[in-house]
Amino acid sequence: MLVWGVSLFKLRTPQKGATSMEFQDKVLTCIDCGSTFLFTAGEQLFFHDKQFKNEPKRCKACKSKRVSTFAAPASANEHRFQRVETRAICSQCGKETTVPFRPTQGRPVLCRQCFSQRKTAATA
Repeated sequence: MLVWGVSLFKLRTPQKGATSMEFQDKVLTCIDCGSTFLFTAGEQLFFHDKQFKNEPKRCKACKSKRVSTFAAPASANEHRFQRVETRAICSQCGKETTVPFRPTQGRPVLCRQCFSQRKTAATA
């Protein structure tokens, strides 16, 4: 239903004695750019059907810009997440090795060979 340029949706539940919900267009403010945008009654109905609890926070332009930065594939030379390589001494054999994490005090650091030996011993 369109009333004076404002869309209006009514949601009626088939249960006896249940009240109907009415959605009207809302004007919201984008948290990124500060501009106002319209949260239409149809979008509100969609959010209600999907049981979303929060209203949108970004306008469509800022949302698509944000999504495109997350969805952009990394080039061959660019690494999204830098892998940490730390030099350490193996607690079991004393050999110098590199591990893909920062060791914490009190926990043993094992080289690849000692780690695989311990892993096979644990499964046997």
